[in-house]
Amino acid sequence: MGNFDVILYTDGSSRGNPGPGGYGLVLEWAGHNIFKEASKGFRRTTNNRMELMAVIIGLEMLKKEGMRVLVVSDSKYVVDAVDKGWVFGWEKKAYKDKKNPDLWQRFLRIYRKHQVKFQWVKGHNDHPMNERCDKLAVDAALGKQLLIDEYFESIVES
Repeated sequence: MGNFDVILYTDGSSRGNPGPGGYGLVLEWAGHNIFKEASKGFRRTTNNRMELMAVIIGLEMLKKEGMRVLVVSDSKYVVDAVDKGWVFGWEKKAYKDKKNPDLWQRFLRIYRKHQVKFQWVKGHNDHPMNERCDKLAVDAALGKQLLIDEYFESIVES
């Protein structure tokens, strides 16, 4: 995949919006046929939070800084926010009236430690890695050991 060290495939899911949700990701070390998967489920969250969480966790899993990363996501919300520069405007305005400021702040902290490009893919379109991430996310959302999305439950829904 060209000039990338790592390809990060991500997906998020929620059953109801808000509802139980999960994220799934696959990290691929480009050219090495080495893959690492991760997923977690939350008892009450939103689809967009899980889409963004998948990207954050994947980037946070990288052990060294300055990696060239291609993020492959089916989330227009995440891809457009970065590619169209919206998130940088939100940051300047302290996320006033924007959703998920906790995750966007966390995203920007890790995003700035790497060279990250985004590629949008259509969801549920037989892209093998997107399908795998979707399965991981859905299985996590349906799991028994669901975590609490503290920010969402305490700030947003209070």
